[in-house]
Amino acid sequence: MKIAAVEVVVTSPGRNFVTLRITTEDGITGLGDATLNGRELAVEAYLREHVVPLLIGRDASAIEDTWQYLYRGAYWRRGPVTMAAIAAVDTALWDIKARAAGMPLYQLLGGACRVGALAYGHASGRDLPELFDSIRLHLEFGFRAIRVQTGIPGLDTVYGVAASAAGGGDRYDYEPARAGVLPVEESWDTRAYLRHVPSVFEAVRAEFGPSLPLLHDGHHRMTPIEAARLGKALEPYDLFWLEDATPGEDQAALRLIRQHTTTPLAIGEVFNSIHDYTTLLSERLIDYVRSAVTHTGGVTALKKVLDFAAVYGVKSGMHGPTDISPVGMAAALHLDLAVHNFGIQEYMPHTAETLEVFRTSHTFVDGLLHPSDSPGLGVELDLDAAGRFPYRAAYLPVNRLADGTLHDW
Repeated sequence: MKIAAVEVVVTSPGRNFVTLRITTEDGITGLGDATLNGRELAVEAYLREHVVPLLIGRDASAIEDTWQYLYRGAYWRRGPVTMAAIAAVDTALWDIKARAAGMPLYQLLGGACRVGALAYGHASGRDLPELFDSIRLHLEFGFRAIRVQTGIPGLDTVYGVAASAAGGGDRYDYEPARAGVLPVEESWDTRAYLRHVPSVFEAVRAEFGPSLPLLHDGHHRMTPIEAARLGKALEPYDLFWLEDATPGEDQAALRLIRQHTTTPLAIGEVFNSIHDYTTLLSERLIDYVRSAVTHTGGVTALKKVLDFAAVYGVKSGMHGPTDISPVGMAAALHLDLAVHNFGIQEYMPHTAETLEVFRTSHTFVDGLLHPSDSPGLGVELDLDAAGRFPYRAAYLPVNRLADGTLHDW
């Protein structure tokens, strides 16, 4: 089953996506997501100029060998651009293999361990009434777990909070990179954040009770001791997890946080290799792996990360906002069903425009996601629709402190 054609498709139905489409000599087509939010064209060029020429004529069924060939053969290993490109190839080849077998991908990964994947939704608000309304809307939609993000007194803009000033007053629950020549600059005040967030969770618990799983994303904004302080302050409110409390590059920082709080910790959405996790997993410094199939080398690589995590009792919590295309989300859902150490799946429904381009078959019922039993990933790419939405430059925002210092976000 030789590879006959490879296409790189860039489209922007509301936001930018990069998709790899591989076709075999006998006409079987597979899809892979290569979207890197705010740096999409870097991955497009990597694929088009350096990867596509290597694939023509290769055996589409040799997935592990192809993964190693692309990873080892380039000499320059890892990094988000390289690993997103490899992920797209790997996922497309798994899609082809499952389509050829006439099975949904999760069956080839060992079969289902559960009937569906528990998903959490993103609720946010500039103040408590707006936040409460957002939580109620998500519960009405069917979510049984909620991520809570809040505006901060004194700050006009907080990333991840709908309808903040940087969104022009419009809701931007989908957290897109915003179109423009330069990134939007947002202000930040960590001390104000640390003072305010515990009171928000106290109010949410008082309004919605003790049983609703609540999550919170720190967006890498804290130092280790600040994160330890927040984790300790949030313990009375029984969080499902505190995510990205501090920049993940310094794995040893998680040791300090772990020493001071029992709030579960999740990290890894900016990681792209198993080597980013070795200390965190072997020392049990985190509770959930946040990587996405799209950014971590594909199904092959992320399953190895999760199998390694399982040895240490660490669960999955895969990244899944709308900068993961429906192709990447489908790949995540198949892994969610197949791995034993599943924890929870992030889920932001894609826009109607996006679903014109990507025809999906997954379902969301009573808080659970299922990828469907269609052969392969269960996603089809409409090339004509993709052509109606050309690429447009867009960037994620950056943060500055009051003194003008750039800050992690």
